[in-house]
Amino acid sequence: MIRDKAVEGVRKGGSRARAGLAYLADRLIEIAPRIPVRDLKTLRRQFPGLGPEELADKLVAGAANATSTVGAGIGAAAMLPVPPAMPTELAAEVTGVAAIELKLIAELHEVYGVRPPGNLKQRSTAYLNSWSGERGIDVTKPSTFSAALNGQMKRELRQQIMKRMVRNLPNLMPFMVGAAVGAVMNRRDTRKLAERIRKDLRKAQVPWEKLTELPSLEAPADPLRIGEIPKELGH
Repeated sequence: MIRDKAVEGVRKGGSRARAGLAYLADRLIEIAPRIPVRDLKTLRRQFPGLGPEELADKLVAGAANATSTVGAGIGAAAMLPVPPAMPTELAAEVTGVAAIELKLIAELHEVYGVRPPGNLKQRSTAYLNSWSGERGIDVTKPSTFSAALNGQMKRELRQQIMKRMVRNLPNLMPFMVGAAVGAVMNRRDTRKLAERIRKDLRKAQVPWEKLTELPSLEAPADPLRIGEIPKELGH
């Protein structure tokens, strides 16, 4: 009897988890076009005198610092005896880290001169595809990325979100993670993601001296700020 109840509890918990992950994936898809991205002209103006690798290093360092800050805040919340609204906190962390990393991916594509074609929504979809698959976009091979929001992309997004949730969910671990641990984990993972993306982008990179100014990027009509993410999640 007890075993049957335990199995039933796990089954119901799994269904709720899948529903939550699907919700987060859909919210990421909605949020992605609202993430402000600096185009090549802006980046060159903000980081004068730097070559592509130096500029990319700066972008990665900034993103890693930002995701580590998000991880520290959630890690500190997890130290409380009864974490307040932990599902909301975890959802905010997963979505916040994803938004920072999506911005990084988009700006790395600018630096290496391989901006994907299309409008704001199409590029955002391509960057989501890049983020979920942890790979750079090769604009010379359209088959390597998809501007269409298909079922496979949504499944990849949900798988990636699952990794983030499992990694950060305190009650799946024997001890509560602290702020320092959350910060280190996010910083490390963002740097690993960036290195995979950069390795792919270097294969199709436009030489810096031959990289003419790309057209300015259109600004989102309603730009997202990371601090707004808990509100964006509907809580």
